[in-house]
Amino acid sequence: MAEIPQLYTCAGGGQRLMVDGRPYTLFAGECHNSASGGRRAFADALDRARALGMNTVLAPVTWELLEPAEGEFDFGQVDMMLELARERGLRLGVLWFGAYKNAQCYYAPAWVKRDIERFRRAQMVPGQNKVRYAEFHNFEITALSLYCEETRAADAGAYAALMAHLREVDAQDHTVILVQVENECGQMVAAREHSPWADAAFAESVPTELIEALAVDPTSLASELAEALEAGAGSGSWEQVFGEHAEEMFTTYHMARYVEAVAAAGRAEHPLSTACNCWLDKGHKPGRFPTGGPNLRVMGVWKHAAPSIDMLGPDIYIPAFCKVCDGYAREDNPLFIPETATHAYAAARQVWAVAHHHALCFAPFGYEEMGEPFGDSAGILFGMDTSDPALLTPQDREEYAEVTRGLAQLFELAEDDAAYATLDAVTSEVAAEGLLDMGSIAIKVSFDEGALPGACAALRAADGAVYLLALRCGLALESHAAGEPHVDVASLETGTVENGAWVRDCRLNGDEVAIMRYSSPVLLRLEAITYA
Repeated sequence: MAEIPQLYTCAGGGQRLMVDGRPYTLFAGECHNSASGGRRAFADALDRARALGMNTVLAPVTWELLEPAEGEFDFGQVDMMLELARERGLRLGVLWFGAYKNAQCYYAPAWVKRDIERFRRAQMVPGQNKVRYAEFHNFEITALSLYCEETRAADAGAYAALMAHLREVDAQDHTVILVQVENECGQMVAAREHSPWADAAFAESVPTELIEALAVDPTSLASELAEALEAGAGSGSWEQVFGEHAEEMFTTYHMARYVEAVAAAGRAEHPLSTACNCWLDKGHKPGRFPTGGPNLRVMGVWKHAAPSIDMLGPDIYIPAFCKVCDGYAREDNPLFIPETATHAYAAARQVWAVAHHHALCFAPFGYEEMGEPFGDSAGILFGMDTSDPALLTPQDREEYAEVTRGLAQLFELAEDDAAYATLDAVTSEVAAEGLLDMGSIAIKVSFDEGALPGACAALRAADGAVYLLALRCGLALESHAAGEPHVDVASLETGTVENGAWVRDCRLNGDEVAIMRYSSPVLLRLEAITYA
């Protein structure tokens, strides 16, 4: 049996995904929720992904289709997805839509939803199984309770059956390379559930192991949470330990433990790498966002309570994209972006995320409609900041495809850890100018004010040349060689990478070297000379 896709630690630090013996970055897209619900819809979604240069599609496998009757599993959806992806040479990241999808129970099977005595609902308001939440667009919200063992066991059992099936039918092809467990889990309306069974759990003492783990690394919590822990009793009830933040911390711990139970059951059957995604809090009070999910402010709780989850990933639909990436990219948490907007910043953001932070995945959500105008109604369903001015300009599809293909080619030259360690990028979203240190030389990158975002990625390959992917930016060189302050271009070419080898398209010189400015995506090979 071929070795299954797994994360590995690079020689210079950081983690990469290894698939069939080669490092693999997900230049991906997440399809619409129902795209994998039927053969024709999924075939169309896959074809659109290929047209955008993507190598992977993140797509739901749903509990309701997998287990239409209790204990009776139908793998038709999964097998259809595998067949169509293989026909097109695409990989899949499976999204397990189990008990939690956007903090509700949309995808629980009907037999679960009907039996509310056995599969209890989360009573965010005492005695109410469904609540109309005025603070969130007057939506009706209902979810399964975190504290119901029957629900947890059923969800985990179905997920384990899925993973066992993948072990049987995908052990050689490795079409599925990772799995996301649940989708934007958490609880809305209040910071915690107020059912009698949740109240009983809240009255219990905080696990000593959690307190000890958080004390070791208080930076894994938001400052106000770390301060509450420092000022608290050190042991005892949630209120004694965390004060006014007790309910948020309580919900987070139990949400993470729920996801851990599901993830561990699947890992026992087929240990693919796992992720859990997050609807960002955006500064809202607990309950106004899916509280308990793996937000950056509570990452330490998740890292302790859900060890079977390899990556905690943000769904980024807010202007502060780069700041969010900075927070989630940690030594113990490779950056994984399973959802982001398809507006005109998407191409430049992909360059920066995968090359600067070495993100393992960048996946615009609803990529099938890339290039089309946005509507507020869809955005509010997944936490989009609908006031973001970037939404006014859709991403050009052809530009995105060129950038994605260019990145894939650039990454062919970064398969060895030494070259990968040199990989970096700058973007106009961070600063009007940036510097890419490539050893004896550096690339000075400048961006035009008022233009759409630009970005530039660079790496020094094994042949000593610097390879760049440039988008809406200007380039200049400076020497970093000791005693050799001057630098000239020795050669500059446009081209492509085919099977790991550079194929020149055009040799540039004269005016095109004197002024190196690129408005459209371009892949470059640069050799430079430094001298005294």
